[in-house]
Amino acid sequence: MRKRTDRLIAIGSLTAVAVVPTILVLGPWGGDEKAGARGFTGPTPVADAGTGLPGPASSPTPSASRTGGGPPERPAAGRVLPFPTLSSTPSPGSSRGGGGGGTGSGGGSRRTADDGAKITNVKWRGKRQADVTVQSPALGTSHKVRVLVPRTWKSSSTRSWPVVYAFHGGNDTYVSWTRSTDIEQYAAAYDVMVVMPEGRNGSYTDWYNYGRGGIPKWETFHMLEVRQLMERNFHAGASRAVMGISSGAQGAVTYAARYPGMFRYAAAYSGVLSMLSPGIPALLLYINSGNGNGSPERIWGDPVRNRSNWAAHDPTSLAARLRGTSVYVSSGNGQEGPLDKPGKAPWDIGYLSETQVERASKDFARRARSVGVSVSTNFYGPGSHSWPYWQREMHRTWPGMMRAIGARKF
Repeated sequence: MRKRTDRLIAIGSLTAVAVVPTILVLGPWGGDEKAGARGFTGPTPVADAGTGLPGPASSPTPSASRTGGGPPERPAAGRVLPFPTLSSTPSPGSSRGGGGGGTGSGGGSRRTADDGAKITNVKWRGKRQADVTVQSPALGTSHKVRVLVPRTWKSSSTRSWPVVYAFHGGNDTYVSWTRSTDIEQYAAAYDVMVVMPEGRNGSYTDWYNYGRGGIPKWETFHMLEVRQLMERNFHAGASRAVMGISSGAQGAVTYAARYPGMFRYAAAYSGVLSMLSPGIPALLLYINSGNGNGSPERIWGDPVRNRSNWAAHDPTSLAARLRGTSVYVSSGNGQEGPLDKPGKAPWDIGYLSETQVERASKDFARRARSVGVSVSTNFYGPGSHSWPYWQREMHRTWPGMMRAIGARKF
């Protein structure tokens, strides 16, 4: 009966989506012609205590001396391994020394990730910003990571630095944070690194691929390859925070839950933090049907037959695994706000999407608090799904995030 009900709800939801399809484009919308992406939302998730939500993980939590965990083991065909396992990876510093700070390709002194991912090029854009090209086995191709380093950073250093991992929204790229916010200037006031990896339309997960696994493995790219390459070559430390906007907000909270203890602080700005509430799976499938990656069921599988895989990547279902992590959640309510350009129609995509994001964020916060997670929220009322509000939220949370990871202010 449960499966039949979900199917009926899914059909009804798809009918509704067909009426207003533009609401569901997966990507940030900032009213900025440079942004390239227009809109992202998902409708309201409702925490369902009766769906067998997974409890806290039994995986070990990394200690202060460890750099944290690796990706999930590769599942056998037709099987999904719901949670990743943490591995003990030596930290950079005294045992490895410096490396990876140069320009150009090759880099004989650069160290690889455990799966063979390697840095093939580092292009410095000034003294404190570098675009790093990673040859990724997890993705089967190369992608870039933008890195901000503090003024105390040296490639030959034997120390490590606190680090913030910042994720962008769908239909956007690794340049979005420096393009659309003043994060470079804000970070420069602290002794902290910022790592902004490519995410494309990967939904921040290793794709299910009909139970076969394999590429693209975005979670592995971010949580194993990028993390280890940053730690082994750029001296990123084990004191970490993660933040994201839009679909990147979902990714930030999902990763924090799937790797308990990996991040001390997780911030989600305008993210849909539920995936299994009635109708939501069908809407996510619709959203991802237009991203050029083939069948949307490649990402998490079928929401009914492969429900456990969906639950294993759903922030609300994983909420109990966030105990010990400080979580911040914010969104507007989809009404015209002080940072919106005047003259927008009430049905503007930036307004329509944010109404649903707010409801989803509130549902997640209720669920997280009910299982003992430390959650701070800012449902700030009028405001659209756009970069001006996300920059304001970054400003609001940055000092607390820096305290959480021990990044001193200059």
